[in-house]
Amino acid sequence: MRLLLYISDFIIPFLIISIVICGLANKVNVYDRFIKGARSGFLTVIKIMPTLIGLMTAVGILRASGFLEFISGIIGQFTIHIGFPGELVPLCIVKMFSSSAASGLLLDILKEYGPDSLIGKIASISLSCTETIFYTVSIYFMSVNVTKARYTIPGALIATLSGLIASVILAGYMPT
Repeated sequence: MRLLLYISDFIIPFLIISIVICGLANKVNVYDRFIKGARSGFLTVIKIMPTLIGLMTAVGILRASGFLEFISGIIGQFTIHIGFPGELVPLCIVKMFSSSAASGLLLDILKEYGPDSLIGKIASISLSCTETIFYTVSIYFMSVNVTKARYTIPGALIATLSGLIASVILAGYMPT
């Protein structure tokens, strides 16, 4: 275990030095390429900033207004019959928009139910096997100017549903 910790401390500096050495070996002006890449990344961040602010604001409004609890009460009446606790519906909804907000909800769930409870296990696994669909689509597609995303959202929703089903199944088989 200590060997892995030791290696992990040096992996990033090793990668940076390796990139610089490879660039110098290929007679590339590494500094100029770095500056061009940094400028491009900064311009991309500026370009997607309104979308980020809009998504974060929307998630904050959903949490503060009580709408998530309202929706979870309605949807939870149906999901409980298939083994998915209604308490996790807000987590699933928020995860589609913001991973950091979902992590905050996960902490609340773990404090209330405990990490070893079935709800805690399903919540933890589901956060690991689902994606921030709308964040990813809006940010990445906007940054590369993709305008035709015909099957992206339906495919991502099916993948998320598959991840949620897998989390229920996997949490059911985990020993307590």
